[in-house]
Amino acid sequence: MTKADLVEQVSDAIGPGVTKKDVALIIDGFLNAVKQALTEGENIEIRGFGTFKVRHRKARVARNPRTGEEVQVPAREVPVFKPSKHFRAQVSGEELD
Repeated sequence: MTKADLVEQVSDAIGPGVTKKDVALIIDGFLNAVKQALTEGENIEIRGFGTFKVRHRKARVARNPRTGEEVQVPAREVPVFKPSKHFRAQVSGEELD
């Protein structure tokens, strides 16, 4: 699903009161807020959906699969998403109490 598909689906769910252009601005605003918060090291928790976090990965030694040569991979911060229990269950088709 692309952002355009997401705009289309949200626009259809809202109905005729809001234009697709307005929905696109709302989605862009939401995504920018998520990026800004993660850049500042904040976590974002959306109940029933999941949590966006920034996780620290330590430096490590990896191997080039073609040559077998060792390569240093520096430490870095990476964004991660952890789905909620309910969202995971919904995707897998299970039912929670």
